[in-house]
Amino acid sequence: MYPTLKPGLTFEFEYVVPENKTVPHIYPESEEFQLMPRVFSTGFMIALIEWACVRFVNEHIDWPREQSVGIDVRVNHTAATPPGMTVTVKGELAEVDGKRLVFNVEADDGVDQITKGTHQRFIVNAEKFVAKAEEKARSAT
Repeated sequence: MYPTLKPGLTFEFEYVVPENKTVPHIYPESEEFQLMPRVFSTGFMIALIEWACVRFVNEHIDWPREQSVGIDVRVNHTAATPPGMTVTVKGELAEVDGKRLVFNVEADDGVDQITKGTHQRFIVNAEKFVAKAEEKARSAT
């Protein structure tokens, strides 16, 4: 982690919502989701927030040796966004507590604010993280 990673830094990330990021695509095997409106899904919205934060963090760590993993998401989803609209995620690094990062995040689709909340990430050594996950998988079989 580089010393450039400090509270107060901000970022923006834009994404045009495709059809395959709508509710019926979140779990294609779900009959219930198949019958729901074709709008940007909450699950994909959360992943977009994570992606925006990852992109920001990567400029301030020894990527890919160091990576960040999501550890907390507290957001709402207050407006529907049809495919073809551009979602802009805005974030601010609010806190750096060792390797734990806290972000204030919000996003809009050019018409409505669609979310506002917080997201936390933790910086990990990728090799050690993967080794631990693989060990967990082996012990479960």
